[in-house]
Amino acid sequence: MTKVIGLTGGIGSGKTTVANYFKEMGVPVYIADDGARAVMQSDTVIKEIKETFGEALFENNILNRAKLADIVFNNADKLAQLNAIVHPAVKKDFELWLLNHRDKEYVIYEAAILFESGRYKDCDSIITVTAPEEIRIERVLKRDNTTREQVLSRMQMQWKDEDRISKSNFVINNVNLKIAREEVVKILKILNIKQNQS
Repeated sequence: MTKVIGLTGGIGSGKTTVANYFKEMGVPVYIADDGARAVMQSDTVIKEIKETFGEALFENNILNRAKLADIVFNNADKLAQLNAIVHPAVKKDFELWLLNHRDKEYVIYEAAILFESGRYKDCDSIITVTAPEEIRIERVLKRDNTTREQVLSRMQMQWKDEDRISKSNFVINNVNLKIAREEVVKILKILNIKQNQS
C-alpha cells in the first residue's frame, strides 16, 4: 500500500522548493494548488463557483482567479464556501493520481492548508516546512505581485507554525537551501527504514 506523506507550511515557507527536492530524488509529488487549478477548469466546479460567487468573476467562461482571491482572502466565510467546492474535487483528482503511482512505496501530497482542510487525516506522516516570518514575507513579495498587507492577511487565514509542528512527524527549517536539501535526504532515509521494517 502506497504511503501518503503530507508536506505543508505557511505561505512563503518554501514548501514548493522542498517538494522539488523530493521530486529530484524520485518521489512522486502531487501539488494540491495545481490540482485545484485543474479542477477549477471542470464544468461541474465552474457551475458551482458561478452559483456561489456570481457570473462577474468569469470572462469568456474563464475564471478570473485574482478577483476570486481578493474576495476569499478577505472573508473567512467566502473562503470556506470556495473550499467546500474545490476540496472534494481535488480529493477525487488526487485519488486518481494516486492510482497511477500505486507501485511506489510513498508519494508526497503538498498542500498549504493540509491541516485547515482536514486532509492531514489521510496522511501516514506529515512534514512541515518553516521559515521566519520576515523571510516568508520577503519571498512572497518577490514572487507575487502583492502587498505586505495582503501577505499578512493570508498568513492570518492559515494555521500558525507551532500548531502545524505539534501535529507533524518532521520539520524542515527552510532558511538555507543546502541545509533544507540535507533534511530531505535525512527524512527519506528514515522513511525507507520504516518502510523496510513494516
